[in-house]
Amino acid sequence: MSEKISFTFNGIQVQCEPGQSIAAAVINTGTLSLRTTRFGEEPRSIFCGIGICFDCVVVVDGVANQRACLVTAQSGMKVESGS
Repeated sequence: MSEKISFTFNGIQVQCEPGQSIAAAVINTGTLSLRTTRFGEEPRSIFCGIGICFDCVVVVDGVANQRACLVTAQSGMKVESGS
């Protein structure tokens, strides 16, 4: 069994297995919404899971519009909901 890594999502610590995507790690905590829409603030999560859509965009270490389904979680990352 590998050692878990951790990062923060909206200020909450998330632990996951090395190699997991940000989306998989966050959803595994029971948090289904990765962002909300600009108009109407509707919750969004992963939709396609392969990087074609942009429903799972988040801010990773200050860089906006990162697709959480494609970005591998790294120890110490600061991830925030996108819009």
